[in-house]
Amino acid sequence: MKIVLLYGGRSAEHDVSILSAYSVLNAIYYDYYQVQLVFITKDGVWVKGPLLTEKPKNESVLNLTWDTKDATGEVISPSTIKEEDAVVFPLLHGPNGEDGTIQGFLETIDMPYIGAGVLTSACGMDKIMTKYILQAAGIPQVPYVPVLKNLWKENPKQIFEQCEGTLLYPMFIKPANMGSSVGISKAENREELQNALQEAYKYDTRAIVEQGIEAREIEVAILGNEDVRTTLAGEIVKDVAFYDYNSKYIDNQIVMQIPAEVTEDVQEKAQEFAKKAYIMLGGSGLSRCDFFLTNKNELFLNELNTMPGFTQYSMYPSLWEKMGLKYGDLIEELIQLALKRYKQRQSFLTDVK
Repeated sequence: MKIVLLYGGRSAEHDVSILSAYSVLNAIYYDYYQVQLVFITKDGVWVKGPLLTEKPKNESVLNLTWDTKDATGEVISPSTIKEEDAVVFPLLHGPNGEDGTIQGFLETIDMPYIGAGVLTSACGMDKIMTKYILQAAGIPQVPYVPVLKNLWKENPKQIFEQCEGTLLYPMFIKPANMGSSVGISKAENREELQNALQEAYKYDTRAIVEQGIEAREIEVAILGNEDVRTTLAGEIVKDVAFYDYNSKYIDNQIVMQIPAEVTEDVQEKAQEFAKKAYIMLGGSGLSRCDFFLTNKNELFLNELNTMPGFTQYSMYPSLWEKMGLKYGDLIEELIQLALKRYKQRQSFLTDVK
């Protein structure tokens, strides 16, 4: 079977996707699969690379060129990736990757793919929509204020008063549709809040302002379609006050504690809330559920990431490794889950006919 590995993408998380893709290439079972590289540039150009039948010697295989004499790839139309007996691994993070757009495209060309479907991806990517759904499910969250760019431009004073009337400083400001801590800022006063909103609006026209709290960060990995499994929670132990993009992917100033040193009650609640959120959002394949844990053992669900990172530093595969599921076996399970979901959707369409 062929695995079509989509990586790169147009979002600010382009480089993270490449790191994840290389990790997958080193772990996939080449006895059973061939891997077709398809790189999406920051400008949205689709470039088809070589078909890999063995583990690559180094990361350079991912750096495809198409406009030179010694090109290693060719520009293609996206629809030409369709072929029989193939599964797509859309290892794309952020907008145009895990927000439902690529999933809708893959549904249109009728190809099985790893991960959540269109609606789940769109809602899981959008922090505001996620919070509305979790609120309806009764899952605890930190207080928040959604802030739309056009409303902020019309009356910034009203927005500031709304935030300050609902929340206390410090506040965290995030683009509604972005991940990997891109565009996130911490504000200790109104001036910093204004600057943080301007930063967030570089990535989205919708932002969310959340109450800052003193808390540990714990994460639960989720796997499955209808039969949902969760790991024990792991913890991100930070050497920095604010776990930003550089801390995650450049400086690697973090340590992962797996499992997290928490009470049995907290472990059970984290798994329960993660599974409930996953089911409420209609998850399939995989997700990582992130929580805040206060010193009073209050647990707040922060977000559900429908395409968590697969880098060597990533929490998601590390959690499953601790549960006894090796990286290569995890990828194999994701492939099988993708095929099962595809067959199920095909049966629904057949029944409609």
